[in-house]
Amino acid sequence: MTAFITRFSLNAAKPTIAALLCLWAGWVAAAGIEPVKADLVSTDDGYALSADFNIDLGPRVAEAVFHGIPLYFNMELEVVRSRWYWASEHMITYKLIYRLSYHALTRQYRVATGSLHRSFDTLDEALHALVHISALPVADKGALTPGTPYQASLRLSLDRDQLPKPFQVDAIANKDWQVDAKTLRWQYPSVKRDAK
Repeated sequence: MTAFITRFSLNAAKPTIAALLCLWAGWVAAAGIEPVKADLVSTDDGYALSADFNIDLGPRVAEAVFHGIPLYFNMELEVVRSRWYWASEHMITYKLIYRLSYHALTRQYRVATGSLHRSFDTLDEALHALVHISALPVADKGALTPGTPYQASLRLSLDRDQLPKPFQVDAIANKDWQVDAKTLRWQYPSVKRDAK
């Protein structure tokens, strides 16, 4: 019986290790939605929200949209006043539901909120419209007291409960359906913002 022993050479293994690390980094980078910036502005009629998000649905979720599976997204804004003697007081709670779908007959993507909708030629254009919010009225004028500090939080997330039942099961078990949603928190009025 003959035994063969091969000496391990670190220099020869470096390209292989580098390739494996690149593949691992690509695999670990999950799809997600991250708020980049948000501003709550006082207007003549009340308060309006402007915000931008980065979004990556991942190839599996984007493919599902292309094959006719509508996706629902929840945009949630909350403004609270902290109280040392009691639980925080909710001053503004605003929720908006977006529906992203693809229509094979017109070959267009559609983003809808309520009865309003816009059509786009590509998924990238539809996602840009979804993640760019400009001067959205969220509260009446008397909702906040001027000069009082508040804590605001903003989140946009994929609502997996709105998926068809077979996809809901797949979304729980399959990492390709995981779209992480981060929350942006900031003090209002202030310019300091940090995503957590």
